Amino acid sequence: QVQLVESGGGLVQAGGSLRLSCAASGRAFSSYAMGWFRQAPGKEREFVAVIKWNGGSTYYADSVKGRFTISRDNAKNTVYLQMNSLKPEDTAVYYCAADRVYPVMRASGYDYWGQGTQVTVSS
Repeated sequence: QVQLVESGGGLVQAGGSLRLSCAASGRAFSSYAMGWFRQAPGKEREFVAVIKWNGGSTYYADSVKGRFTISRDNAKNTVYLQMNSLKPEDTAVYYCAADRVYPVMRASGYDYWGQGTQVTVSS
């Protein structure tokens, strides 16, 4: 089993940057693909990015491509989401998730979830 805890959210102006972290505990973090999702009020949870267990491959949603970067440090059991050029439409609760299958872009495909961290981008 894997426990996930996100951090790094906050309030930022449009055009600014934030880096989210997701710390994992439990066994075999390096055997899990890690994804980031987000959910805005009244909307479904949507895929943002995913990274392979060894960090050798990534996928991004079109809406964040070129602005967000997912990375991981298996020695620290942590996955990151660097978010640059933030827009008001990026405002959401951001979740990290873990699954042994890669790549998975559906929220329903993930076995483990964190509690989420709020990101608010003001215009």
